[in-house]
Amino acid sequence: MRSTPFIPIAVFILTIALLGWGYWRSRQFGKLGLLSWLQFVVLMSPWLIYFGLFVSGVFINFIALLFLLFSSTIAYVVIGNQLRKVVTAERSAIEQKLKQDLQNNQRENSQEDLNTSGDRLSSLNKLPNNSPTTPPVNSPIALAMSQGKTQLKLFQAIPAEDMKLIQGMFGIETYYVTETIPYQDGVILKGNLRGEPDVVHDRLSTSLRDRLGDKYNLFLVEGQDRKPVIIVLPTRVNAFAENNTIPQKILIAILIVANGYTALSLGALVSGIPVIQTAQEYLIGLPFALGIGVVLGLRELAMRLMAKKYQVTLSLPFFLPSSQLGSFGAFSRILSPLPNRFALFDIAIAPAVTSGLLSLLLLIVGFRLSAIGMGSIDIPSQIFQASVLAGTLAKLFLGDALQNSFISIHPLVVLGWLGSAITALNLMPAGQLDGGRIVQSIYGRRTASWTTVLTLIFLVIATVINPLALYWGSLILILLRDLERPMLNELSELDGDREALGVVSLFWMLITLLPLTASVAERFGIGGSGGLLP
Repeated sequence: MRSTPFIPIAVFILTIALLGWGYWRSRQFGKLGLLSWLQFVVLMSPWLIYFGLFVSGVFINFIALLFLLFSSTIAYVVIGNQLRKVVTAERSAIEQKLKQDLQNNQRENSQEDLNTSGDRLSSLNKLPNNSPTTPPVNSPIALAMSQGKTQLKLFQAIPAEDMKLIQGMFGIETYYVTETIPYQDGVILKGNLRGEPDVVHDRLSTSLRDRLGDKYNLFLVEGQDRKPVIIVLPTRVNAFAENNTIPQKILIAILIVANGYTALSLGALVSGIPVIQTAQEYLIGLPFALGIGVVLGLRELAMRLMAKKYQVTLSLPFFLPSSQLGSFGAFSRILSPLPNRFALFDIAIAPAVTSGLLSLLLLIVGFRLSAIGMGSIDIPSQIFQASVLAGTLAKLFLGDALQNSFISIHPLVVLGWLGSAITALNLMPAGQLDGGRIVQSIYGRRTASWTTVLTLIFLVIATVINPLALYWGSLILILLRDLERPMLNELSELDGDREALGVVSLFWMLITLLPLTASVAERFGIGGSGGLLP
């Protein structure tokens, strides 16, 4: 009796569950949420169909995949246009309602002022000539004055003059404050947001800068009750001192030397020298080591150029040596406050796109050179079962040659594969990795916390198959598990194009790190297993 294919069924159930969860969440946002969910489904449907058929042992040809992608793109654009129309209509309705509420409040305040003035005049006329001009101790006016003085005393870190200027920024047209709470060296202001988050934050930040210069930073974040909260904190003058400490520079120099050694050793191994015994043998691995250096260098350059665009300061890069990959890449701390989610996303996606495209190009060129007989490295063909991406490209370019036990490949295949692995490992959705920053920028802090925990659990399980997962999981747990600090504006959400690019990058991570299933490897004929596609 034939056993039930567990992996395809599990993938199908997981896909349906995720789509259903997304639909359930989008319903609470009405038509806007449903259109956003439908746009996401349309964007991902070609890859879901392709990957679902793939793990089931069915391989569709390249023309069919292009047709799916073309149809998905057209549908994505059509839904996007409809989504923009809905957003514009809802925004106009909100602005109209805000204007109407403001006019009503102004009328009510004017009427109250007239009534209050009349009451005060009548009260003054009734006072005897020898009555004191100061209000009684127990009167409402005296209690309000006393409470105001007590409240100002609570904010010892902020001078009373500054506190008055800060409280004077807010109003019914931007952010209506209902509660003021001392927090660290600053203050938390709870209330109601009256407008688009990015517009309100820009207006309040500009007002704060005009009143008090660069003394304070204004953060617009989500509170524990999931309502908008404003936090005002003093600007840290020495926030960037961490970037220039001598111990850090010494550690960075040691890590660079260690990365150079592991890259040279791996390059020599790829060239056929398992154990380096002389200095000249290091030179043999130098071209391969330089290739890894180019991948890492372009990653760092792309990230720092994007950080410069948003005026964000990064720490010096900490490179992570690896004997298996030559290097695990590098991580850099974000030292200055991030302006918004757009900045976090762009800083995280820039190195991933740069190294991912370069590595893919190296893989394709390497496989092409291998297909025309320019391969110089003999490896077991079964090794291509270790990655969906590498196995698929190997089948496209090498075809029936994968049935042989060993196959000759060009060194660019190894370099491209290692570059893809470095990119994919950094795209795992955990902590301060590129993938963790992408998830935090798209879905928020709560979702990013959950994906960090799930990634660590997955790495613990994967340790049974590959000990490399234990090292990488320990690295995340010790150094990179924390999310990025709050941004100045955490409420403004990303646009659809960035969300789509983020989802594609996570999909790229999966197909790079996940191995081929046994049924697909058999149909591909990888490792002499036979069973070619019809």
